[in-house]
Amino acid sequence: MNAVFAGSDTEGLADELRDRGATVTVVDGVANRPALEEAGVHDADLFVLTDVGQATSIVVARDLNPDVRVVTYTDDSLPEFVSGQQVLGMDPALFDADTVAEELTAEADADD
Repeated sequence: MNAVFAGSDTEGLADELRDRGATVTVVDGVANRPALEEAGVHDADLFVLTDVGQATSIVVARDLNPDVRVVTYTDDSLPEFVSGQQVLGMDPALFDADTVAEELTAEADADD
């Protein structure tokens, strides 16, 4: 599984994904189109966003890779303009990083 990760990682989700065999590329700074392209979103299976202030990156990621699975890992609500996008929203207060990583990598293994 290839994942692109954008936003802060105070919960340690990127490391949990790596521990389960995922290749994780972290976007440094703003997840705009050039940054997402450089991070390899074209070939990513998963795009994880933790900062809803960068919600536009969801639309951009899907434009670059219509098949990428988008997961937000934040306790903030997504802006309405991305409500038409298929996004799995997970709240860190309800799901710890270990559980989220386990589910995401298990689903990827089941798809293979």
